[in-house]
Amino acid sequence: MERLYPKDVDVHTLSPLALAFVGDGVYSLLVRERLLTQANRPVNDLHRLAVSEVRAEAQAAAIKKLLPLLTEEETAVFKRGRNAHTTRSGADYHNATGLEALFGWLYLSDRLDRVRELFLLCVEE
Repeated sequence: MERLYPKDVDVHTLSPLALAFVGDGVYSLLVRERLLTQANRPVNDLHRLAVSEVRAEAQAAAIKKLLPLLTEEETAVFKRGRNAHTTRSGADYHNATGLEALFGWLYLSDRLDRVRELFLLCVEE
């Protein structure tokens, strides 16, 4: 599989919040697709379940699972996202932003196998 939009981008020139902007969409799409494959549910139920998995607290818990498994480069991207100056505060929100930056960076770097691998680790029970 390849990226959905076929134009190249230099991920090294993007801010951590720009990476998180894309990563939020990537992570959200993965959550939605996984929920849809689990059961044919009413849309309101799908939305409620998706929101519970993409909220900052859930993403902060997910990154805690991943941190020991990340490469040095992936950890650096996560930390850049986590430490980015945002209008919101709180450890969960900053960790969630770091997770989203990581997913955005991996996606835009055409590392989709790694995106899938890390996402499956995030959602495993």
